[in-house]
Amino acid sequence: MPRWSSLRGLAVALLLGWTAPAWSVDPAVLDAERQRIETVARVAPTVVAIFTASGDGGGSGVLISPDGYALSNFHVTSGAGPFMKCGLNDGKLYDAVLVGIDPTGDVALIKLLGRDDFPAAVLGDSDQVRVGERVFAMGNPFLLATDFQPTLTFGMVSGVHRYQYPAGTILEYADCIQTDASINPGNSGGPLFNARGELIGINGRGSFEKRGRVNVGAGYAISINQIKHFLDHLRSGRIVDHATLGAVARTGYDRAVIVDRILENSSAYRRGLREGDEIVSFAGRPIGSVNQFKNVLGIYPDGWKVPLVYRRQGQKHEIVVELRRLHRASEFLEKPRAPQPPRPQPREKDKDQDRPQEPPPNAPPRELPLQPLAIPEQWKHLYEERPGFANYYFNRQEQARVLKGLAEFGDYAAAKGRWRFSGATADGRPFEFTLAEAGLFLKLGKNAVYHQPRDIDPIDEPPGSGGLLTALEQFKVLLVRGPEGFSTCYYVGSEPLDGTGPLVDVLFTQQGTVRTEWYFDRLSGRFVGFDTALAEDVDPAEIRVLDLADFSGRRFLGHWTARAGEKEFATFQTTAIELLPQSTP
Repeated sequence: MPRWSSLRGLAVALLLGWTAPAWSVDPAVLDAERQRIETVARVAPTVVAIFTASGDGGGSGVLISPDGYALSNFHVTSGAGPFMKCGLNDGKLYDAVLVGIDPTGDVALIKLLGRDDFPAAVLGDSDQVRVGERVFAMGNPFLLATDFQPTLTFGMVSGVHRYQYPAGTILEYADCIQTDASINPGNSGGPLFNARGELIGINGRGSFEKRGRVNVGAGYAISINQIKHFLDHLRSGRIVDHATLGAVARTGYDRAVIVDRILENSSAYRRGLREGDEIVSFAGRPIGSVNQFKNVLGIYPDGWKVPLVYRRQGQKHEIVVELRRLHRASEFLEKPRAPQPPRPQPREKDKDQDRPQEPPPNAPPRELPLQPLAIPEQWKHLYEERPGFANYYFNRQEQARVLKGLAEFGDYAAAKGRWRFSGATADGRPFEFTLAEAGLFLKLGKNAVYHQPRDIDPIDEPPGSGGLLTALEQFKVLLVRGPEGFSTCYYVGSEPLDGTGPLVDVLFTQQGTVRTEWYFDRLSGRFVGFDTALAEDVDPAEIRVLDLADFSGRRFLGHWTARAGEKEFATFQTTAIELLPQSTP
């Protein structure tokens, strides 16, 4: 009886409206969930679903600027050709054109077309990423985003500064971020965001099992800071390369990183690095292993100058070295193709499991990836094929932008004859340069006279200057004739001036064996100097402009320095200039 009485009491209570107390959720948990949902909603419009021409392949990307520039993987865009179709979560399909590629770092830059107000992700600082930090990946795994709504996966940072060996290909993942956020086929090229919604990496590699289709919790993203180093190089429309020091390192008995071999024509050798020296730091990072050295080296473009500290017999030495290209130039004359893994074949016992199942009678129709349409005529001018370039059209645009920095000099087109300019050096020596058909001359001080004849190959004249007379002749060609005065001219990208200075745009020209890099401040566009090398792998004459001076309606080098290697040749102050319109001895 007592048991039945209890049940009757409970029934009466329920009839009278009594309810058990509800479990409450901590407001902090609800607030965190709300913030997470808002962050995802804010960045989702920047995520790109990329489809190839066949419609049965593709990947992901992320917009980084309102004018449509977007990042993806090289291996995603490699087989797509110069144009592709891209979907955003606004439900619209956009045409896109290939801009530049980094085959070694597995990065591609594309440009979506048709708008100048695209949503853009905020670039974070991947050097601040820490193990255990919450992250989320978004993209188009298994081409599921046929409605262009990206798939979202959450996880945490499992490791930082990871190095992934090339493994028989040119793809080399250096300084990458490891995450357990699920990154599956199709996520490639998509964004990895931190909890604040900042872009910290581009998803690329993953570890898979079960016929290569299921992520096992180890995915890798290319760090956004590495991509920042290459971004202007990618905007150049080139096939860009990574760098090497020109030296091979090994681990010593005390775990020190030792130079094992070094090329004698490398910048590092010319700056004093030798076999047996210990590499203490590179590009500002302490070096504790060969793996770590390769990791740091792999995040820089060729041609950059970076600081290096080495130890010899207990004494530290600080130098700045210019990095060499990792691959031969001939390897990138044609666009490399990303290696494609073999299509997995089902095992015998899996054949029935993999056979398509008939849909239920009332199931909705299955969505398939959209077939891209033919490229509209209006976009065809945005692609120009040229050896060594992914798309030369964009290099021409960057050349035009950078060359505007010469406008402040005035019009030199008619000054084709003899140039003579003079003044005094910082230590009080009078100087007079003459650039004429008869040759190149410098009078320095009371007795020194230097001469570069026209009928011989360029030489280091004055000795120890790196070929200052030839460098000034190249400057004359640039002002008088512009890019047409050289056999080769292209925009390289940007780099810190002299390794540690402000960011500068770099324009490259070549005339015979003479190679010049022209530097323009990245922010203001002003001309700041140039390096002229008489041949490859020699120290150039380095001219740095401290100030321009006005001369009869034109501007010219006023206060400027010249150096070669680590030695300053002289600092000049120009006070007079004479320019003739036609050749005069």
